[in-house]
Amino acid sequence: MTTNVYEVIRAPRVSEKTARLQEVSNQYVFEVATTATKADVKAAIEQIFDVKVESVNVVNVKGKQKAFRSRMGRRSDWRKAYVKLADGQSIDVTAKA
Repeated sequence: MTTNVYEVIRAPRVSEKTARLQEVSNQYVFEVATTATKADVKAAIEQIFDVKVESVNVVNVKGKQKAFRSRMGRRSDWRKAYVKLADGQSIDVTAKA
């Protein structure tokens, strides 16, 4: 496991879809390290936010093909984690550090 929890959890993903997930099923979405496992993500979220994590699902997101200055380039692949919290728990992902 990675020693620094901030290397595992990169950033929260905030969009209309993730806001709906928070309201409906108490799930939060985070961008995580490409090498992070479900256990790593669960431990990091519980340590950082002091909450009880019920389950974690991770998804590999493929980078898009994009044109950069008339030649084709490719954005990096990345990984995101859907974290479901126990009932009554919440995280304020919009708070500034």
